[in-house]
Amino acid sequence: MENEAGSLIPKDRTNLGYFDNEGVGLKSFRVFLNWVCPDRSNIWRTSLSWSIFFILVIVVPLVSHFLFLCSNCDSKHRRPYDAVVQLSLSIFAIISFLSLSSWSHKYGLNKFLFLDKLNDETERIRGEYKQQLQTSTKLLCIFVLPCFALESAYRIWWYATGVSEIPYFGNMYISDTIICLLQLSSWVYRMSIYIVVCILYKLICYLQVLRLEDFGQVFQKESDVSSILKEHLRIRRNLRIISHRFRRFILLSLILVTASQFIYLLMTTRSSANNNIFEAGELALCSINLVAGLFICLRSATKITHKAQSVTSLATKWHVCATINSYDDMDGETPTYQISTCSRQVFHVDIDWSLDDEDDEGDDDLDDNNKMVPIFAHTISFQKRQALVTYMENNRAGMTVYGFMMDRAWLHTIFGIELALLLWLLNKTIVNWS
Repeated sequence: MENEAGSLIPKDRTNLGYFDNEGVGLKSFRVFLNWVCPDRSNIWRTSLSWSIFFILVIVVPLVSHFLFLCSNCDSKHRRPYDAVVQLSLSIFAIISFLSLSSWSHKYGLNKFLFLDKLNDETERIRGEYKQQLQTSTKLLCIFVLPCFALESAYRIWWYATGVSEIPYFGNMYISDTIICLLQLSSWVYRMSIYIVVCILYKLICYLQVLRLEDFGQVFQKESDVSSILKEHLRIRRNLRIISHRFRRFILLSLILVTASQFIYLLMTTRSSANNNIFEAGELALCSINLVAGLFICLRSATKITHKAQSVTSLATKWHVCATINSYDDMDGETPTYQISTCSRQVFHVDIDWSLDDEDDEGDDDLDDNNKMVPIFAHTISFQKRQALVTYMENNRAGMTVYGFMMDRAWLHTIFGIELALLLWLLNKTIVNWS
């Protein structure tokens, strides 16, 4: 148990069938986690993890900035924004690496990704979660490789066209090649480790979304209030655990991404700033990646909050439908609930609740407001249903950051701010380049 908590990749494979013989994508993601996560299971691997981190996150950026700033080069080879770019990438890499280090010290991969609880879930949840795990490497490549290709093209061009101005040690071509490879390795390592943490957060949120979708089915069948309440409490507990684990990372990412965007804009909007694609291209790439990682986290959190809160709407409709179907043939006061063994059946309402002209395919609510739910009208009393709905209305589940609910209104506000800053920056660095 101690060894498993010392690494995100546990040594014990008995409960880790999801990572064995399940395709190249899943194995690649596991191998990548082996390299980027600080492994404390033995001294050698711990030293290797921290050495790679120290060299690629601290040493290479410092050497790159102070020895290869090229302040005396021509306008196309000067790098006036290199300091903020290197600092931003290193800060986010440090936050991500320390977060992974903390999680690997406290949990193993089984517990961190809730794999140890999957045996208690339905086959659908296990299958879809495994499929999501398999596509993690592809998702990482989608966010990192395009910008890495542009960064590589820029670095190669920078060294190839600035041979006479760029400092070198010993043989010029060997020196430039080694330094260029180290700089590219540092860039992809720092960006990848940040995106990996965002993807891990997305994976965990996706599992909770699957659980919520499965939980929504309890209103489609004969259920007991105590079992519904027990499952809802379990989901709320899982959401609190996830929020607690990631709250520092989410908050720091939000603050630092917004601060870096403002700093970039202040630097590029100076009267003396001469922005062009050669000088400010790295700044734009860095900004795009940081904002993309933040939106991965925010969208995942907002989606699961929306799903969790739609359960309340579904429970309310279930309560209303059951009440209408139970007493639609009676007038006056609501009669006392009576248990009848012969009345356990589905009643249909004589109201057309569907809207033929509407198309709601884009809505991801658990509750489809245009359809009735199957009603087992006499399986649960009115008082119990009312108590359950009241409880859900006053105990809304969702992802939080230090008590602040991450809902759609919260996302729309942040999205508007971040997108405005990003587009303004891209306009200054790419659109209006000369």
